[in-house]
Amino acid sequence: MTAAEELRRLPSVERVLQHDRALALVAAYGRPLTLAAVRQALDDARARLRGPGQAQAPSEAAVAAAAAALLDEWLAPTLRPAINATGVIIHTNLGRAPLSAAARAAVAAASAGYCTLEYDLEEGARGARSLHAERLLVQLTGAEAALVVNNNAAAVLLMLSALAAGREVVISRGQLVEIGGGFRVPDVMRQSGCRLVEVGTTNRTHLHDYEVAITGDTALLLAAHASNFKLVGFTAEPELSELAGLAARRGVLLVHDVGSGALLDTAAYGLAHEPTVQESLSAGAAVVAFSGDKLLGGPQAGILAGRREPIERCKRHPLARAVRADKMTLAALQATLGHYLKDEAPRAVPVWRMLAAPLDEIAARAGRWAAALGGEVVAGESTVGGGSLPGATLPTRLVALRAPGGDADALAARLRAGEPPVIARILDDALVLDPRTVSVEEEEILLASCRSVLGKA
Repeated sequence: MTAAEELRRLPSVERVLQHDRALALVAAYGRPLTLAAVRQALDDARARLRGPGQAQAPSEAAVAAAAAALLDEWLAPTLRPAINATGVIIHTNLGRAPLSAAARAAVAAASAGYCTLEYDLEEGARGARSLHAERLLVQLTGAEAALVVNNNAAAVLLMLSALAAGREVVISRGQLVEIGGGFRVPDVMRQSGCRLVEVGTTNRTHLHDYEVAITGDTALLLAAHASNFKLVGFTAEPELSELAGLAARRGVLLVHDVGSGALLDTAAYGLAHEPTVQESLSAGAAVVAFSGDKLLGGPQAGILAGRREPIERCKRHPLARAVRADKMTLAALQATLGHYLKDEAPRAVPVWRMLAAPLDEIAARAGRWAAALGGEVVAGESTVGGGSLPGATLPTRLVALRAPGGDADALAARLRAGEPPVIARILDDALVLDPRTVSVEEEEILLASCRSVLGKA
């Protein structure tokens, strides 16, 4: 038959919808969405019939089957759980910090029904959502007040907008950084309405550089921790306490974007020291901005902690409503902060549990995996990731797998196509798995996926 004849043989939309398979789709997905899928399936069939080749008009059953496939594709979630076997602990592309069991339970409880997000039980009236995590943050950091927003970029933008709009903010040229996703400190400063004043050079900035830059129109000295790169060699910058002393003498505020949100000393875990929020406040910073989902190990959030007066100005600023945190974030953050208050963070917070994992424990797990999969245990390094501790690594043991055809990329792709996807990395033409970032609960699922793609099931 000709293409025109085949086109005339296409079933109508209504004929397809009367087919048993289509009726089942209507029951499962509703008529409007099923109708859209049937129409799309017929349009696809018409395109094939009009193209090159000897295509034949599909039957009602075939169109209904194509519509079912489209519905599955349309409704398949794109935000899916995945197993992180890369050894990158705070993996930005994989959702950064996994939450503790208590934080997950808190999210489930807060999202299951109504909650006291902005309701004062004692007064029986409207309350403030900012109080939920503020009390815990004050206890942990020694700050007078705190505010939670939806991420650290928002925290920095709000801080600058509330405290320095229309005025000058002095910052070292070496701290005008860009982090992941194209977030640039100078761009955020301009967006806030403040005027950027650069001092020093890329590698060396001195206290005197700040001092001579301060004018009657200066509102803030801004220090931005270089959390995603390392500058080495002929470098210099003043201590935070020196900047705080200068700010106090000249009647301006020192604010510190510390980034990673460390509340524990990373040096105790064999890593370089990362400035903690407590240290920044003790050094004299009026406000410290930091993330909730990096080294703090909680949900995505931006946190401002510091003196009461500037924090209250941030709370009152119109932008605060636009960037406020939701009930699930606040619930998870409260539970995460509770781990620190109870001195159980190294055991309960997954990020710190991974950082603290003993090498012999990782080696034992790697040995079991290698025996199960026919792989080889090799020495390797895990990284912190997430724009924290640039260049810092932890010794680990990897399981190296080699595909039957020697194509490690193809093996990695097949693992990513599984359910759940397994994300690994390639090293020396082998696919490698790092047990450090795989929970014990995920272990059997990972091994089953690997056995399947290796043909060992």
